[in-house]
Amino acid sequence: MTKGNAFVLGATGQVGRAAVRALVADGWEVTAASRGGVRDERWPGEVRSVRLDRTEEGALAAGLGEGCDVLVDIVAYDAGHGGQLTGLSDRIGSAVVVSSGAVYEDEKGRSFDTQDQPDGFPAYPVPVAEDWPTVAPGDTSYSTRKVALERELLAAGDALPTTLLRAGAVHGPYCPGPRELWFVKRALDGRPVRLLSYGGASRFHPVHVDNLAELVRLAASNPASRVLNGADPEAPTVAEIGAAIDGVMGAASETVLIEGPPPEGIVGLTPWTSPHPVVYDMTAAERELGYRPVVSYAGSLPETVEWLTGHLAGREWREAFPGLAKYGVDFFDYAAEDAWLAARR
Repeated sequence: MTKGNAFVLGATGQVGRAAVRALVADGWEVTAASRGGVRDERWPGEVRSVRLDRTEEGALAAGLGEGCDVLVDIVAYDAGHGGQLTGLSDRIGSAVVVSSGAVYEDEKGRSFDTQDQPDGFPAYPVPVAEDWPTVAPGDTSYSTRKVALERELLAAGDALPTTLLRAGAVHGPYCPGPRELWFVKRALDGRPVRLLSYGGASRFHPVHVDNLAELVRLAASNPASRVLNGADPEAPTVAEIGAAIDGVMGAASETVLIEGPPPEGIVGLTPWTSPHPVVYDMTAAERELGYRPVVSYAGSLPETVEWLTGHLAGREWREAFPGLAKYGVDFFDYAAEDAWLAARR
């Protein structure tokens, strides 16, 4: 006997692939929808894969047909997507929608949106709970759009019970912008030194795709209108991440710790770099869903490193990982690092 039918939007992204596997293992009949309509080789044969582009008029309604017991939306981005789901609430029993931990702001109104301004780095309480303030909803940034999405769905109330998952820094196989590449590529290049600003103490709480998929699985079986953080059981520092990746890859490298911000350009800059820690409180998910993480950060690294190495092989990193290249930063400008080291020494 199945738990019902689940419809997953964005099924072939990094989170979607894991969510489909978790739902099938839990007894759901799953329809995996994506723009390409392709299948993940690890999905069991009973998964129904369909091509669906939600931007096409009527495509989502047609894909849902008579409806589903739970809709999992990995790729919802703004109020328009929220309205798209609430407009079909008569066909959807409940929803689980991935939002972002980037929505929070601190007591001074600083958020991820203000980091390019003087003293713009947010200083959140550690850990950040779900009742902490967020940026205002709008359409000016990723964060404001995610808040607008949340507001639209929460306003539906009982008409569409929705669990919103505020994800941390997502990691794992199939990531288009993997932060771990900062260390993996250096090991592959035989780069003997890593420069880390803020003393290597920056923390940006990660969440592995399998832990996020576990939250999806639990929320699907326990529908309600709620907001929950999504993060791993630990929030390692960037220095700890580097040491763990070096351990997996058998690399021996020198770590140079820089006190304070990057002293020059990209020197000491990583995808985790921040003067203040970003750590999410997971007690609400534990209390409301009985959530327990299925993998630790360090335990997940061998699979991630293997996938990154294979995906990068024979390609320039910007081509292999456009999601990381879009930031317009050359994270691997070794000449700039060497020049700074030479001047310092």
